[in-house]
Parts: sequence; structure tokens; C-alpha cells
Amino acid sequence: MQRVAKARGDLALRRHSEAIAFLVMTGLLVVAPTFAYPVFLMKALCFALFACAFNLLIGFVGLLSFGHALFFGWASYIAAHAAKVWGFPPELAILSGAATAAGLGAIVGALAIRRQGIYFAMITLALAQMMYFFAVQAPFTHGEDGIQAVPRGKLFGFIDLADQSNMYIMVLVIFLGCFLLIYRIINSPFGEVLKAIRENEPRAISLGYKSERYKLVAFVLSATFAGVAGATKALVFQLASLTDVDWPMSGEVILMTLVGGLGTLFGPVAGAFFMVTLENYLTTIGQWVFVVQGVIFVVCVLLFRRGIIGELAQVLRVKL
Repeated sequence: MQRVAKARGDLALRRHSEAIAFLVMTGLLVVAPTFAYPVFLMKALCFALFACAFNLLIGFVGLLSFGHALFFGWASYIAAHAAKVWGFPPELAILSGAATAAGLGAIVGALAIRRQGIYFAMITLALAQMMYFFAVQAPFTHGEDGIQAVPRGKLFGFIDLADQSNMYIMVLVIFLGCFLLIYRIINSPFGEVLKAIRENEPRAISLGYKSERYKLVAFVLSATFAGVAGATKALVFQLASLTDVDWPMSGEVILMTLVGGLGTLFGPVAGAFFMVTLENYLTTIGQWVFVVQGVIFVVCVLLFRRGIIGELAQVLRVKL
């Protein structure tokens, strides 16, 4: 009875700390445009959602994907093409990108999910690179020029997204909505099974859970959220380019998640804002930014294995 009471107390404390952290994060993001450039903030929010999607897979299922740029980049292309060529309103353009990412996630997941460890990672990387070269050759992507001058349009037919304030509010609502959905997935019975598979897959199988099905669903969900992030980014910058689908983007999201805190709820958000801010201030040094990122990666692995939020949670003795 004492153990049950203690577990319930720990759960209540964790939920309380998570609620406070979410309210603080939301409050900061609401007032942030008064202190920072809205486009910079929207870019950071898109990458924060991308990192949260990736963290859902690696942090709570234990699957390392080296090809998540596939879903981010192709959702960006489809959303940009839908908005510019097909004349879709922004909400349908984003949904088109997310649906494309979900479809690609189902295909890639079905091919890769039967493998584990480095074999799973290499399959995702190989398929992502194959789709990258297809993006280079496909006529509608316009090769290295990308899809430019993508119209933001009017949300629901009357909210003009050409206005930066309206655009920021839409991106913030999308981010917070997806963040809460990911939180709900993690803390649902489905999420508990995913954690059990991460900790001990043979034991989960012995209890009757079909681990491959659970991992495939988690992979598709992660790809879908990554697609929402990529489609939203295409509308923010009015551009879809090869940069979004190339392999360095997959490496960047891994670094964001690791720096912020692998397997934590708020870690990917902190990591994304940290890396985007760093890139913003290091644009003048050109390709040396990758050297700086490499140094940060090494330092994080050697000295701060829990990441920013993980170390902070350890100091405060709370779960974030």
C-alpha cells in the first residue's frame, strides 16, 4: 500500500511540474514576439515540433532514425506545391504535407521496423537519400532552386497570413496543439506499451504485445508530426528546398534532441531553440557552423548526457 501511495504521489508531482512548465513555456512564447523577430521564432517553433516528433520515436520507443528529413522535407515540398500550384488554402496545404509524411512513414516503417539498432538506422538513411535524389530530379521540386514564392494565403478564408502576427499565432497554435497530442500519446496506455518495448522488448512480447505493430504506429505518428513541422515551415518561409530533405537535416534534429534532453518532454523544444539561436548568430562563419555543432555534440555526450532539460530536472528533482 505504501508503494502504491508513493507511486501515486510521484505521478501527481510529475503532472503538477509538467503543467507548470507547460504554462511557463506557453506564456514565454506568447510574449516572445515583443522581444524577438517573429520569423526567427516561427522557425524555432517548426524545428521544436520536428524535434518533438523525433523524440517520440527515439526517446520513448528507442528507435534511432537517420532519415527523418525525408518526412520533414517531402511534407514541405507537397505543402508548397499544393499552396502554389493547386491553390490550396494553408490549412489544406499543411494537411496535405502531413498526409504525405504519414504515407511515407508507413512505407519506410514497414520496410525498416523489422530491423534493430544500426541496421534500422541505416535503412532509414538509405531510403531518405534515395528520396533526396528523387527530389533533385523531380520536375515539380525545381531541383536546386526549390519551390519559391509560396503564397501563405488566408486561413479559413478570412485570416490573412501575410500579416506576421497572424502567421505567428497560427504556427504557435499548431505547435502547442501537436505538443499536447504528443504528451497525450506518451502518457496513454499506448505510450506505456512503447516505453515497455523500449526497456525490454522480449518481455513485452511475452506479455502478448505485438511489438512490431506498436513500433510501426509510433513511427507513422512521428513521421506525421515531422510532416506538420515541414509543411508549416514551407509556408513560413514561402520556400521548399533541397536543404529540408537532405541528410544534414536528419543529423540536426538528432543534435537538437540530444542537446535538449533525450526522452524528456520539454528537452527537444529547448534544444531546438538553442540550436536555431546558435545558427542565427553564427551565420557569418559559413561552413564552420558545422564544426561548432560537432564540438557541442561531443561536449554534450561527454559532460551533459541528460541534455539541458535533463540536467535541469535532475537539479530540481522533477520530471520534465
